[in-house]
Amino acid sequence: MIFHCTKALAAKLPSVSPTPLTDANPLGSWHAHLHVIDRRQCIMFCHDTTRFVLFEAGLKKEQFQNLGKFHKELYLAALIAMGVPEATLKRVELAMGPALFDTATDRSVLGTLNQSRFEFDFFLDDYTNILEVDPLIAAKWFNHRPLTARGAWLWADKEMLALVSSL
Repeated sequence: MIFHCTKALAAKLPSVSPTPLTDANPLGSWHAHLHVIDRRQCIMFCHDTTRFVLFEAGLKKEQFQNLGKFHKELYLAALIAMGVPEATLKRVELAMGPALFDTATDRSVLGTLNQSRFEFDFFLDDYTNILEVDPLIAAKWFNHRPLTARGAWLWADKEMLALVSSL
């Protein structure tokens, strides 16, 4: 699975390709960006086609070294919370493959990440500390709302369920 990283995140990762990587994964690729919220390192992932967003706060240095494994666990947990059947989860896990990183970003996906981060401030009004945010509750909040991508309206959670069901 390919992760297109922003410069802020790429500086924290051990091996990032300076040239764009080609994606042959049936699940597609993701964009990832590092945010600092309340002096905590937070990461936001956005799937390129479905615009499915995952968020985790309070990352430590060792988690950046294994970002692919960390994303896989978070992604599968979000799918479990959405009620994806066990057989489909196994197919998703097999289809993910190894994590590869590059810095070839897409403005449209970065726009979704920026808009999600802006709207996330309203979600954070219910919390006193960023570390209290449950990543699965945040995933549900991010993905069960309408958004536009390249001029088309979509619901990220429904798009992701359709994608994983097609495996």
